[in-house]
Amino acid sequence: MDKTKSYEISRHTVWEAYKLVRANKGAAGVDEQSIQKFEENLKDNLYKIWNRMSSGSYFPPAVKAVEIPKKNGGVRMLGIPTVADRIAQMTVKLTFEPLVEPIFHSDSYGYRPGKSAIDAVRVTRTRCWRYDWVLEFDIKGLFDNIDHELLMKAVKKHTDCPWVILYIERWLTAPFQMKNGDKVERRSGTPQGGVISPVLANLFMHYTFDQWMVKEQPNNPWARYADDAVIHCRTQKDAERLLERLGERFKQCKLELHPEKTQIVYCKDADRKGDHPEIKFDFLGYTFRPRRSKNRHGKFFINFTPAVSNKACKAMRQTIRGWRMHLKPDIEIEDLSRKYNAVIRGWINYYGHFYKSQLYPVLRHMDLALVHWARRKYKKLERHKMRATRWLGRLARNLPHLFAHWQMGILPATG
Repeated sequence: MDKTKSYEISRHTVWEAYKLVRANKGAAGVDEQSIQKFEENLKDNLYKIWNRMSSGSYFPPAVKAVEIPKKNGGVRMLGIPTVADRIAQMTVKLTFEPLVEPIFHSDSYGYRPGKSAIDAVRVTRTRCWRYDWVLEFDIKGLFDNIDHELLMKAVKKHTDCPWVILYIERWLTAPFQMKNGDKVERRSGTPQGGVISPVLANLFMHYTFDQWMVKEQPNNPWARYADDAVIHCRTQKDAERLLERLGERFKQCKLELHPEKTQIVYCKDADRKGDHPEIKFDFLGYTFRPRRSKNRHGKFFINFTPAVSNKACKAMRQTIRGWRMHLKPDIEIEDLSRKYNAVIRGWINYYGHFYKSQLYPVLRHMDLALVHWARRKYKKLERHKMRATRWLGRLARNLPHLFAHWQMGILPATG
């Protein structure tokens, strides 16, 4: 170890951190420096990060505050660190995450290696068939309201590495820089958008909720993805009692349940005869509710099961409209495929896991947008919507690999 350095940080770890940040892409922070710009002087820039972190003189710059509109109205505040700061955070994450990841609960699914939102939806579907009631809850501004003192107590429980502790503390208090340049001090929370934030939020929730459930409510299975979670209960009374206890537990940990996104739901199906005003809930872009399903013998029955939510469908249709394809008659259909196919494939891969047919109207909306584009591009189709639709249908049959939904056999209606 270099005698002038306070901390022993491997240069190799900084290099690995840079490679991961580069793969994740991401926008520039307050210094407006992109990854490409950072790479113009890569060796020196990485050396600077390593040198400052090793000597204890690394202080994170302000985090760029970016407002992201939420699907249900309102905005979510994202904090975008600079490229250099993302690399510094990743260096700490690579050291700290392996210490806490093994202790996390198997039903915590958010931002974890080898786990996904679809895993959480799948296990929730199975449990809804076994348990009659669900308590669905959401935490009001988890990433904004995490108590720093409680979080640092949890961090120190899992590491005594002085530089990991030092830099996590510094990131927690790095100010937000607003659009107008004003800097806002932060006394709670860990910015959504930070590299280290997801593992810190999971650690906080591990002690606030996951471990508490294991000890206090061992008979109620649950699934959690960051601040979004569902708990399964046998009876309505059980769910009501649990909701009360949960509210108290979060208050102890200086968090609050979101009143509009927390509810008790009856998982109604063909065999569950009781009535209840709430028989559906949304979880991770899927709506769970009673649906007409077919069993293996071809008989129809009512099943409580997930499908893509109306909110998610609306957001996808808005995205398609936002592409404004009809204003691009100068480009070829292959260009549209190259531009948008990855997004469509992503939607199918995520929302097509359960009750896929619910996704078809969105994919047909994509075809309507392509018809609109074709009528702008080709004079002979301009006044004939039906002719344009038939043209697109023929193209889809001849070149099914052009768009992801055509590969599924969802072809434009030819009338």
